[in-house]
Amino acid sequence: MAIPLQLGFADYEQTFAKKKTRRHIFLEQMETTLPWDLFLSLIRPVYHQPSAKGGRPPFPLEVMLRIHLLQQRFTLSDPLMEEMLIDTPCFRRFVGIDLIDGRIPDETTFLNFRHLLEEHQIAEQVLKHVNQRLSEQGLLLKQGRFASKSVIESIKLL
Repeated sequence: MAIPLQLGFADYEQTFAKKKTRRHIFLEQMETTLPWDLFLSLIRPVYHQPSAKGGRPPFPLEVMLRIHLLQQRFTLSDPLMEEMLIDTPCFRRFVGIDLIDGRIPDETTFLNFRHLLEEHQIAEQVLKHVNQRLSEQGLLLKQGRFASKSVIESIKLL
């Protein structure tokens, strides 16, 4: 369920680079492996809807979910996540943000989204499904970091 974007020069350069970084490869694996529709259906009933009074509209649910998963994967604080979205083209592309036309959520927006997931016990469900899918590929998420099962098993032997 990739979000189509207009590519900027930096994005175009990175998209068509001859060698992909480990981060880029991992994000492609997340894109194809995770049950995005399931996650969205869990969160959609409790996610904030635009107000009839006007004001700033909420960010699209899928954008916020993708940001949340990036934060978990790379153990990024809210302020650092905001900076990474500004600085890192592959992160912006993964979450579906275009710097030319779009807004970038701020750290308070990330905090509010995480609290929403925690309040409705959705974060645990998402983590369970993420771990299940990644385990099938030989990867695990432990305390915000992904590691190969073989690496974890090696550490246990020490």
